[in-house]
This record gives sequence, structure tokens and C-alpha cells, in this order.
Amino acid sequence: MELLNQIMPNVVDLFPDLMKALKDTLLMVLISGTIASAIGIPLGITLVVTREGNLLENKLIYFILGKFVNVFRALPFVILLTAIIPITRFIAGTTIGLKGAVVPLIFAATPFVARQVESALLEIDPGVIEAAKAMGSSPLEIIYRVLLIEGLPGIVYALTITIVSLIGFSAVAGTVGGGGLGDFAIRYGYQYFRTDIMIVTTILLLLIVNIVQSLGEYLLKRLSH
Repeated sequence: MELLNQIMPNVVDLFPDLMKALKDTLLMVLISGTIASAIGIPLGITLVVTREGNLLENKLIYFILGKFVNVFRALPFVILLTAIIPITRFIAGTTIGLKGAVVPLIFAATPFVARQVESALLEIDPGVIEAAKAMGSSPLEIIYRVLLIEGLPGIVYALTITIVSLIGFSAVAGTVGGGGLGDFAIRYGYQYFRTDIMIVTTILLLLIVNIVQSLGEYLLKRLSH
């Protein structure tokens, strides 16, 4: 402990704050990731089934949803963060801290999930869908029994990428008072030139990313079998 105190004195002094920042980062990623997935997965499915020549072809719905997704995906997160401040304040009641970060994270992650899910489902062999049609399955049955079941590995992979992206976004949100490890690194490390805090914060973020990626790869292998 004494050696650690000599090597990283600032980290030892601010350890309770570091743990709170870690908890905030995990919470904001969990909350925003869950909500973004709950919205993005149905949105991605809708983009697939309403495409031209697909199950529920509807050019108007596909056009509107496609443009919506493209607009939010094209915006850099820092710009999105500031652009939706009025919406964030209306929904969360604040633009700082954990609550203030969750809303823009959801806006950033939802279209990302939608496009990733769309790409995963479009890789399903059309012959499988045609076979389901020939057996008399309804569109809803095909969506559940074919698209979701066959596309589950791709959806898991998409969600893994989304969570990893959210971890990075959460660090960016911290630079403008969003809380979490990003806010901790800027407030206690960067502004006071405390190298040990910057190093430890970076290591924690890398650990979280590697754990998420490893878990995602494990689930992907299990589902692929």
C-alpha cells in the first residue's frame, strides 16, 4: 500500500471518487445501452422488412426511418451532445452528471444499433425466408422464427460493438460535465497535470472494453453453434 501511495499518490487520495466515477460510467452505459437496444432492434427490423421487395414493403416508412437514422449517425457525438441540450434538459431535467449523459448517449446509440441490426438481418439467406413463406408463415412469424432466430449471432455482435462505442461516448460526455470516468479524468487529472490519474482512468476504460468484447465473442461463438 505504501508503494502504491508513492507511485500513484493522487489515485490513492481520490480512490472513493474514482470508484464513484467507475460506477457512473457502468450505469450510464447499461441504461443507455438497454434503452437504445430496446428501440434500435425493432427499428432495425422495420428497416429490413419495409425495404423494397421485402416482407412488408413500404417505401414511405423505409424512407422516413432511413433518413432519421442517417441524420443522427452522421452527427459527431460532441456536436449531437450540444445540439440536443434542450431535449436533454426537458427529459432529464439537467444536462450534467449521469442523467444528463444518458439522453444523448441513447440518441447516439439507437441509430447505430438500428443500422447494425439491419446489416445483420440482411445477411440471412433469402432462401430461408422464401421457405418460411412457402410453409404459410405470416410476416410476424417470419420475423420471429427466421429473422430474429437466424440473425441472433449478428444482433449480439451488433450490440457488442454498440456497448464498446458507448463506453467511448461516455468518456467524451465526461469532458463536458457528463460524469463518469471521462469527467473524473478531466477534472482531477488533465486540469491538474496528474499523470497517474490519467493512466489509471485509461486502464479502467480499456479493461471495461476488453471485458465487453470478450463476453460478446463468447456469446457469439455459443450462438453460432
